[in-house]
Amino acid sequence: MTEQQFNLDTVEHAADTPDTELPWAELGLKENEFDDVKKILGRRPTAAELAMYSVMWSEHCSYKSSKVHLKQFGQKVTEEMGKDLMVGIGENAGVTDIGDGWAVTFKIESHNHPSYVEPYQGAATGVGGIVRDIISMGARPVAVMDPLRFGAIDHPDTARVVHGVVAGVGGYGNSLGLPNVGGEVEFDPCYQANPLVNALAVGVMRHEDIRLANASGVGNQVILFGARTGGDGIGGASVLASESFDDSKPSKRPAVQVGDPFAEKVLIECCLELFKGSVVEGIQDLGAAGISCATSELASNGEGGMHVDLTQVLLRDPTLTPGEILMSESQERMMAVVSPANMESFERIMEKWDVEYSVLGEVNDSRRLTIEWDGEIIVDVDPRTVAHEGPTYQRPYERPEWQDAVQADRFPGSEADAARPAGTDLRGAVLELMASPNLCSKGWVTDQYDRYVQGNTALAQPDDAGVVRVDEQTGLGVALSTDANPRYAYLDPYEGARASLAEAYRNVATSGARPVAVSDCLNFGSPEDPAIMWQFAEAVRGLADGCMELGVPVTGGNVSLYNQTGGQAINPTPVVAMMGVLDDVGRRTPSGWEADQDGQAIYLLGETAEELDGSEWARLRGHLGGLPPKVDLAAERQLGDMLVNMSRDGMIDSAHDVAQGGLAASLSEACLRFGVGARIGLGEVAERDGVDTFAMLFSESQARAVVAVPRSEEVRFKDMCTARNFPYARIGVVDAENGALDVQGEFSLDLTELREAHEGTLRRHFG
Repeated sequence: MTEQQFNLDTVEHAADTPDTELPWAELGLKENEFDDVKKILGRRPTAAELAMYSVMWSEHCSYKSSKVHLKQFGQKVTEEMGKDLMVGIGENAGVTDIGDGWAVTFKIESHNHPSYVEPYQGAATGVGGIVRDIISMGARPVAVMDPLRFGAIDHPDTARVVHGVVAGVGGYGNSLGLPNVGGEVEFDPCYQANPLVNALAVGVMRHEDIRLANASGVGNQVILFGARTGGDGIGGASVLASESFDDSKPSKRPAVQVGDPFAEKVLIECCLELFKGSVVEGIQDLGAAGISCATSELASNGEGGMHVDLTQVLLRDPTLTPGEILMSESQERMMAVVSPANMESFERIMEKWDVEYSVLGEVNDSRRLTIEWDGEIIVDVDPRTVAHEGPTYQRPYERPEWQDAVQADRFPGSEADAARPAGTDLRGAVLELMASPNLCSKGWVTDQYDRYVQGNTALAQPDDAGVVRVDEQTGLGVALSTDANPRYAYLDPYEGARASLAEAYRNVATSGARPVAVSDCLNFGSPEDPAIMWQFAEAVRGLADGCMELGVPVTGGNVSLYNQTGGQAINPTPVVAMMGVLDDVGRRTPSGWEADQDGQAIYLLGETAEELDGSEWARLRGHLGGLPPKVDLAAERQLGDMLVNMSRDGMIDSAHDVAQGGLAASLSEACLRFGVGARIGLGEVAERDGVDTFAMLFSESQARAVVAVPRSEEVRFKDMCTARNFPYARIGVVDAENGALDVQGEFSLDLTELREAHEGTLRRHFG
């Protein structure tokens, strides 16, 4: 077949030319998948049909390797877990009832591979895509977050990726007028050629404003509106996002999508007005897989079928072929289903916002998706076979042989070992820890984001969770945190995933919010490697079991596979986004003590064990081995419940979780948050827990938090801990006069020196 014949391939021509060779491999399909397409159609696919199946059956869109495991999120649920869930897994984003007639939708997704090829646009369009998911549910976006992971901080290529990604996240989010209230930044060599750019968006709506995307109602119009369709992003889902970078054929590096945040800002207001006036039956965003996704999913979710005239698509590039138009992932586009009676209102709103649109076709009762080009039928498929009945793989998985050796390689345990400083050396160890790439201040990154635009941000980085007000009258709001510990997950994927879940839960609770819902972004290597697939299966099992124990449902999320280059996979990185609810954001709890808290008692909640494997201190000593800290989710749930009640009842004025970097990091960060010192004594609690001072400071035992308690509340505070039989210890006092972190009997660290070490690292590397 010549290129011209291929571009004009019709259904009739496909039926008459069964032996024509098609570029199925170049488009990301496997041979068995191409054979399945032919069986479904009863003939070879047309060029346009091949384009649709290739993107919709990609790993990125179909979850063909992961969905057999993801089913656990829907199976391991209780009636109690679903009581506030208004829309669950399967829609553009989950929706949770937060009370008073308000609902919140949030979701996290990945844009990893594009962000390595073109960091600025990859990150920017990642933000834009997740925001459109939120819009399509009928919600107004109110905040974004960005968990980011890069290669070694001193690698020559890291600066290129960091500068581009951070500028892309900030440039797009700031232009939309959305506060960036949190996230993560991690540096590790495993991400050198596979950085992770995960983006979260949250939106709010009244209950009656929830919208679902489907094409129902014979005669209703199918309309594409927003930006024109161009050649950017062609093959992004099927080739770029669904294979590793090992493959060097040209199709591995298609053009990354190009974003226009100002066009999206207009699109937000336009969509909200369409919803408010009940002008549309439903809206579907165009992200991964573009028109292929929007048409097939709308038709598949509806009750009938759909006919589309592809020649009506408004183009930026008139040379695009039908297949390229179907595959293009050009940004800032939406597809709406509108009844004939509402067309005049729809057109009026488009004109008001100066948004281009074109009527592509209409809903019919054929139960087929048919697409024509210049009067010829080029697609005739059952939409469910494209959108929802793609391949399902039972990938083989097994625990790798090397796992035993990794777990047996424990971090040095002897007090005499050079890896475990004691006495005055602890001062230098804390300075080294707080200046390290993963515990240093991320202000260089977050200062490029607007955290307070819209005026509803109650907490943001560097606090444990971002808190956003939903209702100005009552103060009702939500808290959000994203967390992952890939080092723990490498040592034990099941326990590592549970630890990520526990930390996200704990961070939301320390802000004073009641955790209510989870979205996850599961970043792993190639599913064709049984060891990687085992890591994935174990992590999903850990998250599903953990959510059951905590009583918090998974409302949606994303899977990103093939994050590896040259056979080297990233550490398993299951990112957990947790949402919590605060009845009044005025009662939120910051993560550090303030000057007016001088003399308040500092308490450590929880117990400390000798758990240094996978820790930040072990990372600084070049060690990754052993077993991650034990996760006790019953204790996490009890701790979270106590923190929420203590915050609500005024028993604590600050709270900070203990996680990466251990108690040393938590105390340092609590001091640096508002520049207020503390006097700390660890002798009694170390003796109680049977550990030395080094372990007390650097161990990363779970289910712990540091809180500041007003003197007038100490009796009530201790009574609650005693009644719950939860371990607690008074470890010091807030000292606003001293200006130092003074660990009595061990060392004193001036906050000015600590701040200089903490804030200088990223500036030195990235300017």
